[in-house]
Amino acid sequence: MRRFGDDPDNWVRRTSSDHDVVVIGAGQAGIGIGFALRRAGIVRSAVIDAAAPGEAGSWTTIARMHTLRTPKTWPQPEYGYPELSFRAWYEHLHGQAAYDILENIPRTVWAQYVAWFGRTVNVPVRHHTRLVGVAPASDHLVLRLAVTGTDGHMDERVETTRKLVLATGVEGTGGPALPPYFRALPAHLAAHTGDRIDFTQLAGRTVAVLGAGSSALDAAAVALEAGAQQAHVFTRRSELLVQGPSRNTGRNVGAKENYHRRNDADRWKAQVLAARAGRSCTLESVTRASAFPGFRIHLSAPWRHARADGGKVLVDAADGSHVFDFVIAGTGYQYDPRTRPELVEIAPHISLWRDRYEPPAELAHETLACVPYLGPGYELVGKEPGTTSFVGRIHVFSAAAGLSFGIPAGDAQSLATGIPRLVDALSRDLFFEDLDPQQPARPRPTEDHRSLYEHAIWK
Repeated sequence: MRRFGDDPDNWVRRTSSDHDVVVIGAGQAGIGIGFALRRAGIVRSAVIDAAAPGEAGSWTTIARMHTLRTPKTWPQPEYGYPELSFRAWYEHLHGQAAYDILENIPRTVWAQYVAWFGRTVNVPVRHHTRLVGVAPASDHLVLRLAVTGTDGHMDERVETTRKLVLATGVEGTGGPALPPYFRALPAHLAAHTGDRIDFTQLAGRTVAVLGAGSSALDAAAVALEAGAQQAHVFTRRSELLVQGPSRNTGRNVGAKENYHRRNDADRWKAQVLAARAGRSCTLESVTRASAFPGFRIHLSAPWRHARADGGKVLVDAADGSHVFDFVIAGTGYQYDPRTRPELVEIAPHISLWRDRYEPPAELAHETLACVPYLGPGYELVGKEPGTTSFVGRIHVFSAAAGLSFGIPAGDAQSLATGIPRLVDALSRDLFFEDLDPQQPARPRPTEDHRSLYEHAIWK
């Protein structure tokens, strides 16, 4: 950090709001964004998170894989500084030989690295602070925040910002995608893979997991590792779609970095075909779960219905009726901003993909049609030009960016290039907004200030 030199001075001129940028989420993306903003001279920024210290992000809460699914050699949140990289940190602790024999980064080790990264770049985070509402004002956004004190009491606070970044991870601008019958199940009998689940309570019990992606397989494996008698995984497909070992280092970087520049028709088609193919799972997830004799896989067995009865869950699937003690939905996420409480007020003004592109009938997809359509700097786009331009003050750096950018923003693979792209867009907008002659400029020195040097000016 000493070699970086001092951070640039704040250059943003207007001070009509509490903040220039507020980042929601203090996981690896939020911390990386906060650091990049500071290095870009955008000093009046804030990072907030609803979680307690040490619980932001997913690595110590809802992530359950043994190792990361991206190669260890891919650049991550270090923002171009090799001294901040995972490799530098790991070799400092364990030596170069230990790094060389490491195949994939263990999840818990990655969590330790992310925590070290946060401490090192020293981005202040306001924890126990949840965004509960967003509203437009003349030249900024009004944020309603719910702040939980140490005594558990919650207060609501109002703050303003010129720019808002939603670095909200897998939930993005929506939340879990659940069938209606699953939502009707009581919380003590059902959960989504995105929920915090006490797997110790499942010892000796029979568990069902709906879905066959990596998160679903990992949930089944953790249940079996915690002592569950059986874990049944149900998939609508006739076979599992299994990836090979996740050690590929030759991914087409050009395709990844230019995906957002492809036309709407190409991007839409690629995502629809991927969604129809179904979610794949890693070989590691399959071998982990199948190592237990209590693992069961149900192929071509989508659920028709599920209901609670006498402390059990009765499942009607394509392969028959089943009874389970607990069920877990590994059904992924949807990103419709109308379902997100803090975005409800402004959601009618946000352009969704269905507002910007009408696909041919054979490529229709209702869930993807409700994903926000993003501009090249991850910004939301207003439905009515001019009257809803305020939504462009909100940037989505989360999984909801997947349809527009090809990969979920916030994942490790998105950080090295996505954060600079985002911060460049924020800087561009703030700079040119400051140049607008219709907006108030920085206050001029007062007469008293001028009197200190006026005598030295040749007249």
